[in-house]
Parts: sequence; structure tokens; C-alpha cells
Amino acid sequence: MLAGGEHWVEASLAYFLLVGVKLGMQSIPIATACAIYHKFFCEINLNAYDPYLVAMSSLYLAGKVEEQHLRTRDIINVSNRYFHPGSEPLELDSRFWVIRDSIVQCELLVLRVLRFQVSFQHPHKYLLHYLISLKNWLNRYSWQRTPISITAWALLRDSYHGGLCLRFRAQHIAVAVLHLALQVYGVEVPAEAEAEKPWWQIYTMDTEIP
Repeated sequence: MLAGGEHWVEASLAYFLLVGVKLGMQSIPIATACAIYHKFFCEINLNAYDPYLVAMSSLYLAGKVEEQHLRTRDIINVSNRYFHPGSEPLELDSRFWVIRDSIVQCELLVLRVLRFQVSFQHPHKYLLHYLISLKNWLNRYSWQRTPISITAWALLRDSYHGGLCLRFRAQHIAVAVLHLALQVYGVEVPAEAEAEKPWWQIYTMDTEIP
């Protein structure tokens, strides 16, 4: 069952978020699953393997990497309900075991293709630090009347829609989504005009934002 390649890449974020949340996964394991998925298809032609299967294997592997282990049975049933809303859990019949074995074999394939390099540094901890610093920097009214924090986290989540996590450093992504969130609401960092350097270079000295 091969899906339309480009369409599935566009829909992958929704799959990882919805299925990951239903499986009780935290944000970092979900981010790792997305990174594994994108990195795999950077190495392999998108039409060479079933992207649905690779996505399920990515979730399974990410759970191991981030020590939030998942049962293959749960991944299969939640994924089946995602693709077929309202469906009942699969019976433990031959079809179930074929899917389970496929996930495990695909996991081994992913590990080999990625040369067992499946640990990633994510922007989440940097964004949290930057938000706390910025909250203390801005006046209380500006912070309370604009959802800067919510927007920055949403932008970070959406960044995993593509391969930004593989192309840029985690610190740079964190600064970029925070910068964009401030721009969305027209919030200016105090004394930025008089400062010798942009506020974001306090966090990452080598970052340039046009």
C-alpha cells in the first residue's frame, strides 16, 4: 500500500501529532519520530517503501531512543483507527502479526539506513530557556496580552512538518520561532534599538536573521 509520496510527507505531521498524543508520547519522542522519518526519506526514495509503515516504525524506534517505550500492538491499533476512524481494534490474527513483523523489520531497515544515528538534539529545551529569559525581559503587560509562548511552541511543532530539524542547529530553530512569534504580534524587545547587537545574539552568537 504505497501512498502518494509528496502528499504523505505533507500529512506526516498530522499523523505523528495525533497518533503520538493518543499513544501518550511526550513532545520530545514525537519530535524524534519526525526527525527519524524525515532523515530516512532523505536517504531513500520516497516511493521505495510504504511511508505509513516507516512512520509506525519511526514511532516505535523513537520510543526506544527517548526511553518512552511503546507496544507495537498499541501503535498498530491507534494507527489503524487514525486511518480508519471508528474501526475496532485488530484481532490477534495473521494480519496483525504480519503488520507487527513488518514494523519490527522496518525498524531494523531504518537503523541500517541511518547507520544507527538516531539521537537528535531538539530545540525544545533552548526555546524554554529563551522564553523564560524573554518573559523576565519584557514588561508584564506585553507578555500577558500576547500569546507569544503559545505561538512559539506551535511554530516549533509545525517546523517538524519538514526537515528543518535536520538542516539547522537546535538553538537557531528555537531563536527563529521566537523571533517570528514576536513579529506576529508586533512585540519589540526593550532597548533593542539602542543595543550593540540584536537580542537573539545574546542566546546564539552565530545567528543572523535578516
